[in-house]
Amino acid sequence: MKKIAYLASRVTLPGSLVRRTDAFEHDYMMDALRGPFANRGLSLEDVSWDDAKADWASYAGVLIGTTWDYWDRLDEFLAALRRIESRTLLFNPVSLVEWNIRKTYLRDLEAKGAKLIPTVWLDEVTEASARAAFDTLGADDLVFKRQVGAGAKGQHRLKRGEPVPAMPHAMMVQPFLPMIQTEGELSFIFIDGAFCHALVKRAQPGDYRIQSTYGGREEKITPSADDLAAAQAIIAALDEPPLYGRVDMLRGADGALRLMELEVIEPYLYPVEGPELGERMAAGVARRLAL
Repeated sequence: MKKIAYLASRVTLPGSLVRRTDAFEHDYMMDALRGPFANRGLSLEDVSWDDAKADWASYAGVLIGTTWDYWDRLDEFLAALRRIESRTLLFNPVSLVEWNIRKTYLRDLEAKGAKLIPTVWLDEVTEASARAAFDTLGADDLVFKRQVGAGAKGQHRLKRGEPVPAMPHAMMVQPFLPMIQTEGELSFIFIDGAFCHALVKRAQPGDYRIQSTYGGREEKITPSADDLAAAQAIIAALDEPPLYGRVDMLRGADGALRLMELEVIEPYLYPVEGPELGERMAAGVARRLAL
């Protein structure tokens, strides 16, 4: 059997003393992938991306999986991926990761026609710049997100006049859209450029964060033709289809979907809502390994 590494992290690997509360999602992914990969002669092993003892050349390929601590170790993470890619095939490739890792990639997609939520980009957050964002965006309720980050870590929702907390990282600022608390956030999963499945993620009552860490819940959906076309257009805007990608969108007041994120680094791909995921991923890897 050819070995495939599934890149995890100290905070997601089973048995870790510092395991995240949402690390069960790592287990779901491994359970979904192992069988279909084995059926194609591929042995899947989860390995921390910073494992100094890992022999990356011994793997036929490496999947970036639950590397959910990279945003606080950015340079180290990217250096590790470059080392891995110099020894074997990496999915998705470093070039795509480097582009996607800062949310400023959204500006590139907007230039290609993607509809975004209006955004102010703050490389440094000061009291004055944070307060000016309310006027620039014409909104009284804003969400501040790290330009390099995930899972709502370091995120703040502020209303006009509220104290501005310390934000030591470069941030992006957007109006709060109430639709996140009603319809929820829509996610579309694509494997090798083809649509796999979709779901809606909803927050706990009283919250707006849809991640499972905060009590968020998911439900599989069958998207409308227009919604699916909007998500497909985001994937089509890339130079070539990535092995895997997740398009997260939120409906605007006009009824059209707005792009929130294109996740092509380490997205959770919701295998519970997409039972075909494992087979599609295995087939995609096999094609790229020319098996």
